[in-house]
Amino acid sequence: MSKIIALANQKGGVGKTTSSINLAASLAVLEYKTLLVDADPQANSTSGIGYDPRTIKNSIYECVINNVDPHEAIQKTETPNLDLLPAHIDLVGAEIEMINLTDREYKMKAVLDGLRSEYDFIIIDCSPSLGLITINALTAADSVIIPVQCEYFALEGLGKLLNTIKIVQTRLNTTLEIEGILLTMYDVRLRLSNQVVEEVRNHFEDMVFDTIIQRNTRLSEAPSFGMSVIMHDANCKGAINYLNLAREIVRKNGMLKGETVATTETI
Repeated sequence: MSKIIALANQKGGVGKTTSSINLAASLAVLEYKTLLVDADPQANSTSGIGYDPRTIKNSIYECVINNVDPHEAIQKTETPNLDLLPAHIDLVGAEIEMINLTDREYKMKAVLDGLRSEYDFIIIDCSPSLGLITINALTAADSVIIPVQCEYFALEGLGKLLNTIKIVQTRLNTTLEIEGILLTMYDVRLRLSNQVVEEVRNHFEDMVFDTIIQRNTRLSEAPSFGMSVIMHDANCKGAINYLNLAREIVRKNGMLKGETVATTETI
């Protein structure tokens, strides 16, 4: 059975899609069969992994709204062990179309539960909103990762997201857990970055991942080549950060495959 992890934050620009793509790719490189689900109408995970959303015939939208078999939508990627369940612009209208459906909050869960036996990890890139698609993702997930950027308004809106997660835990998905808070866009040169790290860790303690994602040129440019950072430059800081994050998640879930992993700095 696979572990389904959603990456969610209603704030844009926090590194959510970057983290979804590169966490999924890192898990795949560590030889875990992984599915990346693009549940964002902007389809940035789809384009960032090398597909043109305009040419996608079947996507998560068709699976959720029209009950298309997800196997007809899943695409292979250039990264071994990594598949993609893509998105396209039609997903924008999905929330309106779902309003009158029965069990509307469970549509994505029905799609992904049928794929659990085929993957070790399923990573969902949520849209930057707290709408019905994101609720669907949280209902389908076993846990949620919350990316938080190391910048001035880092904690702004986080309370609202945590409240939404609590509502989902109470009403829709009682087993949903917070996998962790992921600090992103860390700049070692800025005192502000260190202050944000300290503030978030003081406030949320053990909920915060040890691994911190640093600002990195290779990480920023990889999506323009339609690939994850680990395929773009496996030796860069960004690739090392996400590999460390993948290892941290694998260890936390007791899924380590007997490898002896060299310890690398987390910052």
